[in-house]
Amino acid sequence: MQMQASGVQQQLLLFVVALLSLLAFYHQTLAGMIDIWSRSETFAHGFLIFPIVLFLVWRRREHLAVTPVAADARALWLLPLPGLLWLLAEVVDAAVIRQLGFIAMIPLLVWALLGWAVVRQIAFPLFFLIFAVPMGEGLIPPLMDFTAVFTVSLIKLSGIPVYVEGTYFSIPSGNWSVVEACSGIRYLIASLTMGALYAYLNYTSLRRRILFILFAIALPILANGLRAYMIVMIAHLSDMKLALGVDHFIYGWVFFGIVMLLMFWIGSFWREEPEPVPAPAGRAGAAAGGAPRYGLFALLILLLAAWPVAAQLLERDIGPERERIALTLPEAAAGWQRVEPFTDWQPDYRGMDAEALGFFAQGEASVGVYLAYYARPRQGAELINSQNVMIAQKHPVWHQVGESRVSVEGGPGRVIQTRLKSAAQRLLIHDWYRIGGHHTANPYLGKLLEAWERLRGNGRPSVGIVIFTEEDPAGSTDREALRRFQRDLLPRLEARIELAWQRSREGDG
Repeated sequence: MQMQASGVQQQLLLFVVALLSLLAFYHQTLAGMIDIWSRSETFAHGFLIFPIVLFLVWRRREHLAVTPVAADARALWLLPLPGLLWLLAEVVDAAVIRQLGFIAMIPLLVWALLGWAVVRQIAFPLFFLIFAVPMGEGLIPPLMDFTAVFTVSLIKLSGIPVYVEGTYFSIPSGNWSVVEACSGIRYLIASLTMGALYAYLNYTSLRRRILFILFAIALPILANGLRAYMIVMIAHLSDMKLALGVDHFIYGWVFFGIVMLLMFWIGSFWREEPEPVPAPAGRAGAAAGGAPRYGLFALLILLLAAWPVAAQLLERDIGPERERIALTLPEAAAGWQRVEPFTDWQPDYRGMDAEALGFFAQGEASVGVYLAYYARPRQGAELINSQNVMIAQKHPVWHQVGESRVSVEGGPGRVIQTRLKSAAQRLLIHDWYRIGGHHTANPYLGKLLEAWERLRGNGRPSVGIVIFTEEDPAGSTDREALRRFQRDLLPRLEARIELAWQRSREGDG
């Protein structure tokens, strides 16, 4: 019995060493998560996730004491999957995917060195680690749209006339817009995190846990729409004196606190008794099946180290420096002539290695084109990034009033169509990505294409292509102008991109 207990202790020691090795090999990924926790109120709860996980594991100590501890080589077959995911995300600097790959390695370490029985005992704490990953920003646009539609619908039911354009609407007392801060993403992420924890601590059946988690997702979305409606009505009924400044946010968080209390109160009606603690007589079953598996441990460490090493090898060919890239636009082609700018607007892209902006006219049609050239994706210089937008939130001049995906015949296929307006002008915009010679408006496919190009060693650039024109109130002339420009000049724009790439390679050589 004493030898068996010693074997368990040694296996636990191997697990601790492996976990510390994981943190050392992927320390930059962990540091990136901590940086986001520090600067984003939406993800500040990330600091609490690891302490909560340790607490949840500690609560299972009586059950773990009678659980067999034994290394399991089957986990090694799965460990390369999150490692490869991490590597692909590393080469294209997809932070969320990289962090998910890192977190996914932790349960596999537990399985490999402590066994499947231990994983089953602490399955939820291991799952709860996913809330440490700062993700969910992709939900902001649909949440904004839902909040706007929900709020406007309630305003109409209240008998107040309202004019709607995208996420902007006007009522007799003033103008309103649903921006990112109004999307409810903070409420949703906080509610989901607390709801999952509450479900685990108060229910034992999987069915009740899943139902409560779904409730924790739906409730804040509906509550945020109601909150937005209440703020508009408070301001409207007070002649725009209340709910416009700091109290706007105070009302929101107080309301959210009430909603969370309501959620927990409702959930308490279906509370279940906790799982009984096993009898002490079964503690003998906690021994490991044999001596520590040092060979398995060594292979595990090699698998963990392989992906950061591979990433370093891929980083050797970092591509041309910014000053070596000369990106230009054609002066005239296919009946289109360069003209003076018809707007002072341009996309808000960050960290590009080169950019080009020009305006063209053919007859009465005027079109602007903008190219953002990224030699290779890296931290702070990514084409596919949430910070690269057509217009920043709360811009003092321009407002986004619509966004959709449309197909363009004779051009790149599907593009993102955005409508902007200012006090003096309206613009219709088409934008998409050109990656390794392929066109796409899908950011996820774009990231995969970037990873594929890096792994192939082609070193081809990623380029954001944006074309725009003044919007026609009739809604047809402007789209025809963009379609005709894409058909006539897209091949020439691609030729200029290829020329810039070839020249940068010659200069790099």
